[in-house]
Amino acid sequence: MNDKIKAPKLRLVGDNVEMGVYPTKECLKVAEEQGLDLVVISPKADPPVAKVMDYKKFLYEQKKREKAIKANAQKVVIKEIRFGPNTDDHDYEFKKKNAEKFLKDGAKLKAFVFFKGRSIVFKDQGQILLLRLAQDLEHLGKVEQMPKLEGKRMIMLMSPIKDKK
Repeated sequence: MNDKIKAPKLRLVGDNVEMGVYPTKECLKVAEEQGLDLVVISPKADPPVAKVMDYKKFLYEQKKREKAIKANAQKVVIKEIRFGPNTDDHDYEFKKKNAEKFLKDGAKLKAFVFFKGRSIVFKDQGQILLLRLAQDLEHLGKVEQMPKLEGKRMIMLMSPIKDKK
């Protein structure tokens, strides 16, 4: 930028500027006359390309664009539902209703069966429970990760299905 440019000649571009190849000193004079900065856009080109612009305004616009992109990005929310290996039907239905609500709201669902003490011997019951949940909720979400045992937890991930409009 400005005095830090080392190249002897530059290809000058920008608004209110006659485009062409000029010595660096002449390019700096043109930028100074307009009260703007001389910024090298592509230093790898031969000769390097420089643009006459307001650098602070350029940075401001760039930050503004990044902020707008960040605001439009969707944040991933993960909701958890915990079961025991011997969860009875009423509790299962209650937790299933909450899982439906989470998926309808667009959140990912992390359902897990927690095995306490010696209940680890009921691994198959835990897997059956999670697969049953996946089957009951298949109209709202798809299984992202099948039930998998991690330590004393068997975890399954589901993500909501996007509506086709």
